[in-house]
Amino acid sequence: MSKTLVGAFEDHHEADKVVHDLENQGVDNKQISVLAKHDGKTEKGHPTGHGTHDLSSGIGWGAAGGGAVGLLASAGALAIPGVGPILAMGPLAATLSGAAAGGLVGGLMDYGIPKRESEHLEHSLKHGAVVVSVKAGDEEVDKARHVFEKHGARDIYEH
Repeated sequence: MSKTLVGAFEDHHEADKVVHDLENQGVDNKQISVLAKHDGKTEKGHPTGHGTHDLSSGIGWGAAGGGAVGLLASAGALAIPGVGPILAMGPLAATLSGAAAGGLVGGLMDYGIPKRESEHLEHSLKHGAVVVSVKAGDEEVDKARHVFEKHGARDIYEH
């Protein structure tokens, strides 16, 4: 039986590590989705000044490393009412492309995530978190949960 695991990561580097770890465990990257708020920039290597990098710099390091934010570099930018522009890749991106009218919560609900959890994920995205989801069988979802927890995911949901 296929399940979906979704988690929010405050750190883009950790989200990138999650995608790498999932791929190293044999999860097909076509089953991995990544969402992140997009600031409209595409500059590389622009530090935020707080010891972290913004998404635009993440595109630079991720593209080189082939990770989560690198995948976002090839993803589509979507304008979501109430959230603003986001970058999305993977199966969830296809669902959200029709979410312009219904907002992010509606798109996440269309993907099968309950309303309350969708609202939490929208709040996390608005505040700069990266949302990663993976569709997999029961055993792979258990392994993915371990990877999510190892890399500091919060708001982990399983469906």
